[in-house]
Amino acid sequence: MLSLRHIGLAAGFLVALATSLSAATKVEVVPDRESGLYAPGDKITWKVTVSTDDKLAQGKIDYSVKRSGLEEIDQGSIDLKDGSATISTSRDNPGTMLVSVTFTAGAEKVTRYGGAAVAWEKILPSSDAPADFDSFWKSKLEALSQTPADPEIKPIDIGDDSVEYYHVTLGGYNGSKIRGQLAKPKGKSDLPAMLIVQWAGVYPLQKDWVLHHAKSGWLVFNILAHDLPIDEKPEFYAEKAKNELNDYPGIGNDDRETSYFLRMFLSCYRAADYVTSRDDWNQHTLLVQGGSQGGYQAIVTAGFHPKVTAMAASVPAGCDHTGKQVARAPGWPNWASRTWQGKSEAKMLAAAPYFDAMQFARSAKCDAIVGVGLADTACPSEGVLATCNLLGGTKEVVIMPTADHGGDHQAYYAALGKFLDKHRTSKTGSK
Repeated sequence: MLSLRHIGLAAGFLVALATSLSAATKVEVVPDRESGLYAPGDKITWKVTVSTDDKLAQGKIDYSVKRSGLEEIDQGSIDLKDGSATISTSRDNPGTMLVSVTFTAGAEKVTRYGGAAVAWEKILPSSDAPADFDSFWKSKLEALSQTPADPEIKPIDIGDDSVEYYHVTLGGYNGSKIRGQLAKPKGKSDLPAMLIVQWAGVYPLQKDWVLHHAKSGWLVFNILAHDLPIDEKPEFYAEKAKNELNDYPGIGNDDRETSYFLRMFLSCYRAADYVTSRDDWNQHTLLVQGGSQGGYQAIVTAGFHPKVTAMAASVPAGCDHTGKQVARAPGWPNWASRTWQGKSEAKMLAAAPYFDAMQFARSAKCDAIVGVGLADTACPSEGVLATCNLLGGTKEVVIMPTADHGGDHQAYYAALGKFLDKHRTSKTGSK
């Protein structure tokens, strides 16, 4: 599935790698249970295997074990024996465990992670929703309604007679613009709708991300996360990322009225409004999907747009902004941890819950599929699993025991293919 493969690959850009990986050196960290799932009190053991040039390595590894991805409870060094070693721990209550393993060979250091989940269905949210959460977002939707969508729809000839392809611009919150691409099977109507929202970064949209789904029978709308044209040259986006959109997740994050994500979330809402206002929509299916930051937006949209009937989120960001308050590693964008910006941590913490996917999940009653990597350090699994536990509809949680943020997510993609097929052909689906 081309568009989702791109999502999985690009999601890895969120991880700031502190170590380099040589093509000749391979470090694997695998839990002793294939599922990576345990009960409270169970012994959790990871097997570490190190090879160099396909030969078992000699030397030692340094390791650190963290409860909930944050609190270090064990660390040390172990000599490799026949290229391998084991690390064990346990946990007596619901949550996750994360081990980091570093192999040093000369000047090179290679770090890999392993994860495990304990009684994951019982992991609780780190905080309640603010008392005025619903009224705040209701007021913002009312403010959005004061700006007409005024769709500008530009047909683009892509040299393929089987699909129709358009550039679409909508009026957005506070005078901004929402820009995207739309595709559908040529001449068809009564179509299920798909809204695709984007992972983090500043970049153009690619036609393939919608054409594949359109050829499968979807009315698919894909929007950019930023108020920018969707098809400029790479240097245009590089300049934006370097200047006004540099570290955009931190823009206004100490005030719920100024957060960069305010416009982004309201853009998702309006995009859902637009695609379900079209005459070629089938009047019952609206699926929203994305990976990483896109997964974040997908959960948010499912939580506050009444026409969403299905939601798919791969390693979603934005979960558990208040995680540190319960000794849990929060997910990207590490909302309240951005003290390096010279902002008040108290103010960031006050604003954060209004933009937490965890809080929107409480209102998401649609069918859902979520991919979770137990070795993900960008969007740590404990907060994502807590978010999954709040989803109110039928849900499939695809737990990938050895997956990090941008690695092998094929288990999720395989399940997602079936999920998309189900909703593409469904004749019901009201939320």
